Amino acid sequence: MSTTEPQIDGRKKRADDNRRRIALAMLELVRAGETKPSADQVAEAAGVGRRTVFRLFDDMEGVYREMHAEMTSRLAPMFAAPFAATTWRERVDELIERRARMFEEMLPIKTASDAHRYASEFLQDEHRKITKLQRNTMLAVLPQSIASQTDRVNALELTLSFEAWRRLRLEQKLTTKQAIATLRFMAQTLLP
Repeated sequence: MSTTEPQIDGRKKRADDNRRRIALAMLELVRAGETKPSADQVAEAAGVGRRTVFRLFDDMEGVYREMHAEMTSRLAPMFAAPFAATTWRERVDELIERRARMFEEMLPIKTASDAHRYASEFLQDEHRKITKLQRNTMLAVLPQSIASQTDRVNALELTLSFEAWRRLRLEQKLTTKQAIATLRFMAQTLLP
């Protein structure tokens, strides 16, 4: 074996693989509607023992952190992708489409996380970061003449928020297509 080849610690690799399997199991349980999966449920779904869960994570909060990291890695490319549209109005439409895809992916996970957010400093911090990122992305799409209108921006931010999407999809029981049409209508109403 060459001395330049990195040596792989089998135990570390197994631990990393198990951490990821546990996070993915948590994601799948939450997607299936389990808002507060127990360590036993997560362990069973991941195919590991309960002791493995708590050997790799100090508590269920750690599992939420790992789950969040997994979701962030899936959604980051959507957030970072440049807009294809050339006019600001077309970019607003593209932003709505993009958010609909992201919000639909996030819906069960964010709903479960929000149920625990007020007991978790980590989830509160992540919520603040996501909210700020969404606002900044929206502001970057708007012309300065509109971005400087505080009341209009606040109303548009609420309109294009995850909370609005959740209400349209879960409480009002709209299809994805109907929810997108509703967001477009509200955005058009708010924009001059």
